Amino acid sequence: MVNVAILGFGTVGSGVAEVLTTNGGLIDHRVDDLVRLKYIVDVRDFPDSPYKDLFVKDFAVLENDPELDIVVETIGGATIALDFTTRALKAGKSVVTSNKELVATHGYELLQLAREHGCSYLFEASVGGGIPILRPLTSCLAANELEQVTGILNGTTNYILTRMIKAGLTFDQALAEAQANGYAEKDPTADVDGHDACRKICILAALAFGRHVYPDQVPTQGIRGVALEDVAYADSVGCKIKLLGRAIRQPEGKVCAFVAPHLVPGENPLSGVEDVFNAIAVTGNAIGDVMFYGRGAGKLPTASAVVADVIDIAKDLKRDRHNGWEEGAPDLVVSTDGLRSAWYVRVQASVEQARSRCGDIQLLARSGAPAGEAAFLTAPMTEPEIREKLAGLDAGSLFRVLA
Repeated sequence: MVNVAILGFGTVGSGVAEVLTTNGGLIDHRVDDLVRLKYIVDVRDFPDSPYKDLFVKDFAVLENDPELDIVVETIGGATIALDFTTRALKAGKSVVTSNKELVATHGYELLQLAREHGCSYLFEASVGGGIPILRPLTSCLAANELEQVTGILNGTTNYILTRMIKAGLTFDQALAEAQANGYAEKDPTADVDGHDACRKICILAALAFGRHVYPDQVPTQGIRGVALEDVAYADSVGCKIKLLGRAIRQPEGKVCAFVAPHLVPGENPLSGVEDVFNAIAVTGNAIGDVMFYGRGAGKLPTASAVVADVIDIAKDLKRDRHNGWEEGAPDLVVSTDGLRSAWYVRVQASVEQARSRCGDIQLLARSGAPAGEAAFLTAPMTEPEIREKLAGLDAGSLFRVLA
């Protein structure tokens, strides 16, 4: 028998319990053993829960139980979750998590700890919810040198941008609607300022390129600066505005990673990803371009990915899964300043000023544009180059165009 414990009985934790019990017979068959939920750790009481007899408040109960094999961490954050994960791994218990903050900031050390103590640390659900993406990077695409990973990694921001595009809502109106529908937290900072997408691109970059990338190494810009004017100008040339996390292989093993709004041309499949869905495009030197698409969050989709990791470990508790990466370094992540792209610009200037500053540009138009506002696409150039050209002008928006 394989015994499992869940840390935290919130949305994801309760979903994991539900999947483990509802699909118990199927899981047992696929593992070829009995997989049973033994404990749930939470400081709260759940007297009406069907799992009420499994609740404990003291993590030491799990830590000291020699019959407990797998701990599922769904607490979130990088404080208590880090302490409990570290203690579980040191006790020789494998850990499965959906906690992107913990993996992005402490993944390397936790993977090393798991290896030292003969257990596993898996985190498929930390990126893309129920979308299978992390394991394919290291198994299905293992024959490739991966060149780039680009993704719509946050369902909340994608929902907000979709409502701005489809319904003409302002950012504030779309955010309020997302909060009313349960897609955005009361404090939406982690989503709308790009921190959630940043953590996820760090994990993707580490798996794709083999070294730990830390969130504080990744320039991050959210969507608060996206206005309806920008949505209209983008639409006039068949583009959609999307918040993208990108990681691009550089010479000598370096990585260029960042999060920022982009104009995505209509012919790119990412432009059609709407609502709370996520999508991750991967480019390999043998496979070319592939894309993974699905619900990036939610109780059961995320629980599905968590339980898949549980099943993988339960099949062979002591197998080394080689899902780690090497240590990071301060100079691993290089600046985006050398990355050339076309740019979308909205600026308070005349057309003549725009042309004299930026040269060969494609002018954009929208209904109701005021006099003195110019919007255009530039030829490919670096960010320092375009900022130098716009120096002294009142630039309302400046976004890269995804090639």
